[in-house]
Amino acid sequence: MAMTQGNGRKGLVAEINVTPLVDVMLVLLIIFMVTAPMMTQGVDVDLPETTAQPLRQKEDPIVVAINKKGEIYLNKIKLDQTLLKQQLTAKATKDNEKPIFLKADKQVAYGLVVSVMADIKESGFEKLGMITQPADKR
Repeated sequence: MAMTQGNGRKGLVAEINVTPLVDVMLVLLIIFMVTAPMMTQGVDVDLPETTAQPLRQKEDPIVVAINKKGEIYLNKIKLDQTLLKQQLTAKATKDNEKPIFLKADKQVAYGLVVSVMADIKESGFEKLGMITQPADKR
């Protein structure tokens, strides 16, 4: 497109034509929109199974258990939640590096499990673990 000056001569236009650039960008946008969902799919992998034994520990850990009725046990001794916190605080003053494991029934309310976990952490223990059942033994 040339412009006409006042004296009838055509001058050069120094503007960039962006129409082809917009067309290319729209095509790239559509390509990325179509291919993006394909990139998020994972690859199915059949992992090997092992018969390795659990690692042995030097000392017996402290085990806090919650049965499906919501009863709390500390090393097989039934306690309420306030007494549990007192006992754990007393044990933590002696050795807070000792591992402590929480074993809760799957039917126990989530709030109770989180509350017991918070009590364990507040009592001063550093290493808290969860005991679960392996998937193949269910």
